[in-house]
Amino acid sequence: LLAWIVLHLAIHGDWQEKARREVVDIFGNQNPHLEGIAKLKIMTMIINETLRLYGPTSVLQRTGTREIQLGKLLLPANIDILPLNIGLHRDPHFWGNDVHHFKPERFAEGIAKATNYTAAAFFPFGLGPRSCVGMTFAMIETKIALSMILQRYTITLSPAYVHSPILILTFQPQNGIQVILEPIHSNA
Repeated sequence: LLAWIVLHLAIHGDWQEKARREVVDIFGNQNPHLEGIAKLKIMTMIINETLRLYGPTSVLQRTGTREIQLGKLLLPANIDILPLNIGLHRDPHFWGNDVHHFKPERFAEGIAKATNYTAAAFFPFGLGPRSCVGMTFAMIETKIALSMILQRYTITLSPAYVHSPILILTFQPQNGIQVILEPIHSNA
C-alpha cells in the first residue's frame, strides 16, 4: 500500500503538497501521534483512492451455504465464490468514466458518499464480519509512515520507472517502484 501511495504522490505532486501541508499543520516537525492521525482527512482520501486502485487483495473467497440467485445465475449450495473486488473497485457504474484515474477527491465526503451508499462497491479489507482484523492497524501504520516521509522528503518519479503491476495474490509492481527522495531540510 505504501509503495503504491508513494508512486501516486510522485506522479501527482499537487496531492503530495496537499498531504504535506496537512501533515505539517497537524504535527509540525514532531513525530505523528494518535490524536493527529485521526485528523488526516486528505491523507485518508489518498489512502482510500490507492486502495481502490491497488487494494491488498484481488479476490475474497466465500462459500455459499445455501442456493443463491445471482442475476440470471442460480448457484448451488456449498459452492466456492471468488468475487473480484478489483472489478467492483474499477466499475464505471460506481466510480464514473474516469475510474482508472487517481482522484482522491472521490473520498472527500467519506466512503459511504463516494460509493453512493453501496457498501459492496469498496471493500479493500473485506466486508462485514469477515473484514480483515488488521485493517485499522494497517491504516494507522500507513498514516504514520507516510507522515514521516512527507515531513522529510519530496518525492519525484524516477525516469527509470516502468509501470507494470502484476497480480500475485496482491497487486505488486513487477520491477519495483523507482522514485527519487529529496530531503526537504538539510538535516533530513
